[in-house]
Amino acid sequence: MESRIERDLIAAFRRSFEREPRLFRAPGRINLIGEHTDYNDGFVMPAALDLSIWAAIAPRSDRRLRIGSLVMDEVVEFDLDDANARPRGDWTDYVRGVAIFLERAGYELSGADLVLDGNLPIGAGLSASAAFEVSAGFALLTISGCKVDRVELAKICQRAENQFVGVRCGIMDQYISCCAVAGSALLLDCRSLVSRKVAIDPSARLVLCDTMVRHQLASDEYNLRRADCERAVAALSTRIDGIAALRDVTLAQLVRQADAMPELVFRRARHVVGEI
Repeated sequence: MESRIERDLIAAFRRSFEREPRLFRAPGRINLIGEHTDYNDGFVMPAALDLSIWAAIAPRSDRRLRIGSLVMDEVVEFDLDDANARPRGDWTDYVRGVAIFLERAGYELSGADLVLDGNLPIGAGLSASAAFEVSAGFALLTISGCKVDRVELAKICQRAENQFVGVRCGIMDQYISCCAVAGSALLLDCRSLVSRKVAIDPSARLVLCDTMVRHQLASDEYNLRRADCERAVAALSTRIDGIAALRDVTLAQLVRQADAMPELVFRRARHVVGEI
């Protein structure tokens, strides 16, 4: 039975492109433990939500992508063969970036018409950006007759967000959106990308509270926080052998080397080491 979102998405696609689409869905996520640890090669334990981003898609005979959504009147169009594609600075960059980086990874994509929508709040810390990337990525690969390992798709989506959108995120969001297991969280080692299921008691309930605070990762403190973590690693590696990431540091080592870095950098590093 179709949900309201599916019905609305199909209707919008028909209005925009006058043909029938296929539907793909990728979930948002919560994270039970491990904040700012993924890009420090640490551990995280996310779980998928029943809130998702949907992609309605149909192939084209050319190499153009046309991208729309239920909340935007504009349909954005670009050419997969455009070697000089640049970010627009809006939500379509997440889709365009994934298409570009799939092509760079060797996947030959068909042109396509896409409409995206969902019930996942944007900017609420539930990884809507990763869900946009993963739903679009799966959709584009499938209609193009390409197969990809789910972990590989997560890595490509992360690369697109890092290098095209400009958010230096870790792998957690894309990984759980690609690889989630119903009824379980995943304990993920962000260095090896090996995960194991952690069953959630069926009687338990995870309650999300919307603070109504919205963020934009590309323009807020996120990239600065990652840079500070890298500054801490650079300082520590001059004094301690074998330090490639904050994962490699004990809390005792960090405290002993506190004078090697500014106070804010130390406090941010201490948070990460404590989480790991």
